[in-house]
Amino acid sequence: MSLEEPISKSQRKRDMHELQALGEALSELSNDKIRHLSLPESLEKALLDIKTFKAHGAIRRQLQYIGKLMREVDPEPLQAYLDQLKGVSKEVVALQHLAEQWRLKIMDDIRLLDEFCQSYAMADRAQLRQLATNALKEQQMQKPPRAFRQLYRLIFEYITAKTLPINPDYSEHD
Repeated sequence: MSLEEPISKSQRKRDMHELQALGEALSELSNDKIRHLSLPESLEKALLDIKTFKAHGAIRRQLQYIGKLMREVDPEPLQAYLDQLKGVSKEVVALQHLAEQWRLKIMDDIRLLDEFCQSYAMADRAQLRQLATNALKEQQMQKPPRAFRQLYRLIFEYITAKTLPINPDYSEHD
């Protein structure tokens, strides 16, 4: 007798919708990339076939079928492959969240700018202070968040410069 609780019907539905969404994302890949994934033959055929359908109902039914076939496949490597193609990585997302946290901290208390500049020595304190001040003014005057975005971009740039390795293929000089 198993001590595990059975999965609820709602959870099974959520899981199926996630698999269908993953299947839909896979179906948008080129035929060569789909073949490259070395999926079970039935799933590969279903992903290739969906591209030939025009009717909305047929596409919806095919996505449901793909979701059913996806139950037999480990979705994590497929999701990782899609994320890699999109250029999304967990490290970058974590750094984006960190930059957002720093932006909010600095705007709440400008004195925390010193702490940020100690952690990221290459940071231009004067430029960050000016952007934070301008962002606060924008919020008070209910203007578009131009400086708010610039502050985020600059903070993110400093964080990634310290954290991520530099891409040797990237060059600012043409």
